[in-house]
This record gives sequence, structure tokens and C-alpha cells, in this order.
Amino acid sequence: MVRPVIGVTPLWDDKLRSLWMLPGYFDVLEDAGATPVMLPLRGGDPERAERLADLCDGFLFTGGHDVDPARYGEVPGPRTTKLCPARDRMEIALLDAVLRRDKPVLGICRGIQLINVALGGTLWQDLPSEHPSAVEHHGTAPYDRVVHTVTVVPGSPLARALWGGDGKDDGRGCGAVLDRDGRAFHPEPYALGVNSYHHQAVRRLADCLEPMATAPDGIVEAVAMPSRRFVWAVQWHPEFAHAADPAQQRIVDVFVEACAR
Repeated sequence: MVRPVIGVTPLWDDKLRSLWMLPGYFDVLEDAGATPVMLPLRGGDPERAERLADLCDGFLFTGGHDVDPARYGEVPGPRTTKLCPARDRMEIALLDAVLRRDKPVLGICRGIQLINVALGGTLWQDLPSEHPSAVEHHGTAPYDRVVHTVTVVPGSPLARALWGGDGKDDGRGCGAVLDRDGRAFHPEPYALGVNSYHHQAVRRLADCLEPMATAPDGIVEAVAMPSRRFVWAVQWHPEFAHAADPAQQRIVDVFVEACAR
């Protein structure tokens, strides 16, 4: 496989007013056979977004700041305080340009939220106050530990990627997720343990997206865009857990495979 080049949206440090990157994003992409590059933040105008969209074979939209509620017609609540308008502008313009080229996209944490908002959906601004439940969504270190489970939609692209088989509701024909040494993980079809570090989440799903996994309290945890070659997004962090859990690496492997085609 030719090593595809993946553009990774940058993180922003409010105090230092500087771009930065968590190494896990690069590590999981390199382990999947890709060459990651961090993108500049000054991409909010259409011309810059078009140039960035032409540069890479695929794009990873990372975690970080809350998406500005103004983007989905709301005012910020009392717990929506960490915003980065420059990231919103850059990523929404970039996503539009990338989707028009039908290049592969993977969103992580903020990434699923940004993609949903950019395509017409809305968010819960603060789960503890707006959608309280017994499910822990904002975990603590160590960041590779399982915080809760998600139910993967049978027959969804995520279910086929992880368990194979026919995707039927009864799970027949599905195997366990195997690591590269053949060891089995997640033997029960459609049940996946995930980490979790977020206080916002998808509320109304954009019409062009379909759910691929949900938490026990009904929160959408993974989505796909069927009208495009490969647009996936997950609410959890595969980059933190990929070394311990082959299912998390597999999610990124499938993305990189799409980028290489």
C-alpha cells in the first residue's frame, strides 16, 4: 500500500496562542501506514481551504475546543466557555472543500461534533446539565481505559469493519476483533468498550449522517455519511487506546486504507 498523506487539523493553546498536537494522533496514523502532517489554522477562507483540500489524500478532524453554538443557532450556555472561532472557520471551510472532492474524512471527539454541525445538526452544549444520565462521558486518566460501552449498529460500516460477517442482527457470521498476533478482543458482536472525554455531544443528527454506534443513554457515539466514499466520526479517542485495543487501531486502519485507494 502506498503511504497516503493525512492532513490533521491542529489543536490550539489559548494561553500560548500557539498550534500544538497530541502525538497519539500521529502515532495511530503512522501505525496504520499513513504519513500525517499538521495543517495550518489560517484556512478559513475558501481559497485557502481549497488549497489544503488538494494537498492530502485524507483528513483527520481532531478533538479540542467546543464548537461555537452560534453555528447551530444557539447562544453559549454557562458551561460552554472554551471556544476557538478560528478553528471553527478553518475546519468548516476545509470540510466543505474535502467533501466536494470526496476525499476520506475521520472525525474524533470534537471532530464528530464539528462535522455534525457543519452539515446541519445540533449539539448538547453540556451533557451533565442538559442530558444527565448514569453514563460517564467525561472520564479521567489513564486515557486508554474503558469508560463505558457503545452498541454498534448491526450492518453499519463500523460493524462490518470490526466484526465482519453478514451484519445481521443476530450476529451470526461475525468473529471477534483480532489483533495482529491473532488474539481475540470484543468477542460479543456489536458491543464495544470505549474511552470517553467530552461534555458535549450530537443532539440532532444532520440529515445526511447515519448513526453507527450509541451509548447506553442514547447519545450518538459514531456516525457515517453514506453519500460519500468514506466519512466516519467517533465521539471517543482511538488514538489514546489503539496500542491496547486492536478495535481502535482497526478504525484508523480502515480510514487509511480508504485514503490509499
